[in-house]
Amino acid sequence: MEISGRRVRRFRMRFGRHRLAGENDDDSVLPLRHNGTTESEASCCYCDLKISKFNEPIFRLGRRFSGVLKIWFSIGLGFGVASLLLATVFLLLQLHPNPLSNRLAASLFGFSPSMRISISGIVYVFVSTVITVSVHELGHALAAASEGIQMEYIAVFIAAIFPGGLVAFDHHLLQSLSSFNALRIYCAGIWHNAVLCAFCVFALFLLPVMLSPFYKHGESLLVVDVPSKSSLFGYLSPGDVIVSLDGIRVNKPSEWLELAAILDKQSSETTSNASLYLGGSRRFHHGKGYCVPISLIEEGFQGKMVENRYVCPPGDLTPFLPMPCSNAAPKEVSVCLDARDIVKLNKCGDGWMSTTSDADVKSDCVCSQGESCLQAVQSPGVTWTEITYKRTSSQDCSRLGVDFNGSNCVGTFVFVGDLIAMSNSVHLTAYQPRWLFNFFGKSLPDVLERSLTCTFHVSLALVLLNSLPVYYLDGESILESSLQSLTWLSQRKKKKALQVCLVGGSLLSLLAFFRMFLFGLPLSR
Repeated sequence: MEISGRRVRRFRMRFGRHRLAGENDDDSVLPLRHNGTTESEASCCYCDLKISKFNEPIFRLGRRFSGVLKIWFSIGLGFGVASLLLATVFLLLQLHPNPLSNRLAASLFGFSPSMRISISGIVYVFVSTVITVSVHELGHALAAASEGIQMEYIAVFIAAIFPGGLVAFDHHLLQSLSSFNALRIYCAGIWHNAVLCAFCVFALFLLPVMLSPFYKHGESLLVVDVPSKSSLFGYLSPGDVIVSLDGIRVNKPSEWLELAAILDKQSSETTSNASLYLGGSRRFHHGKGYCVPISLIEEGFQGKMVENRYVCPPGDLTPFLPMPCSNAAPKEVSVCLDARDIVKLNKCGDGWMSTTSDADVKSDCVCSQGESCLQAVQSPGVTWTEITYKRTSSQDCSRLGVDFNGSNCVGTFVFVGDLIAMSNSVHLTAYQPRWLFNFFGKSLPDVLERSLTCTFHVSLALVLLNSLPVYYLDGESILESSLQSLTWLSQRKKKKALQVCLVGGSLLSLLAFFRMFLFGLPLSR
């Protein structure tokens, strides 16, 4: 996002369409005052929409509170210069063989170049972009108005495939300002975006309190959406409440992701150690077992070993093996059982992460008389995980095999597969309506939370991007005005330093861009 007439001149050089007021070509002169409220222009590479109806209201507001706004934007000046320095350091770090571009994009911007974005995600990004760009340009306009400069127009443009916005001012009036006053105008945009980021964080922090009369927060996980490509599609439905993952209660989406990562790591270690036993003299004891009645084992089918893998007859059967209770390896005999029946039994083994107060879980592999501790056979990269959930309405509740009485419509199913991909494939929220029929619906907290989160990331992206010392962005104007304030440098050296910084910053920015988007690490969502 750029301001000043200087940007318009650069667009003239690049696209051959825009001219500054006062240039000689009368057919292309932009008037200092627009007769209409909107004006548009388009070419093969550039199109824009200029709006001037907000000129007078913003100018009057800026002049009325000129003193307060000058103090406000003086704070923003310090922030803008600091952001320019930090952005420069970030670009210099791109010279390192292993830059942190991808992790920075994922953690700060909330996206990865290889991340797939849904249609709803595109809508959130679009709306957030409109809000953040408006706040950005309003900052420039108010800062200029506090200095007595009225903007000519606000423009929304698309240059090639890149959208953006700008505010245009009389170039000569901007040049007449001191470096300090000009910096207040140039830094105002990223300062307002930084304040918007702080507002989003504060609103997210207070959101549970503001919605508390209508929604409970942090007590359970509510399923908002299960995409058709999700591995949980057909098992969970929007409105279901996830009670636990492998017996551990989860109350927030962050806990769901963290627990899934822990279980996946634990499963990888278990499978790795268990595989060592196949060619050794002892077997790894760590695993998730169930106390299966011996009578049920005798009725089951015996599994077969095919290509070093246990397989069962066609059908919904899973191979199970006895879990050893000593260093002596028992006879390897697998039995094929229906996992849907097994998960209802008491648990055994030390692979479960349930609390010690859970009476249904035995920390060892010793079961009651007439029972044997069996564990499911797992392949490398495949995790055996129990998911317990509750239906909040009687609809489809009969499928769970539990009589619905308004509170105990609870079911359990086993997920076998990539746990990390599964945990990211379902959309969850920590908000749950206090009543079955809520006037605001189940999706309102999620919409507010996603809107604030997306606005935070987009606004932060504008702060960082506009702080870069590259051509056509606010960083160029901030850098130029900062160099002008250095009285001990000659004008020739200032011009040379500006050119070197802008060329170097632009090249390093392109390097960071290509590294991020062409060689980015995958991030599933």
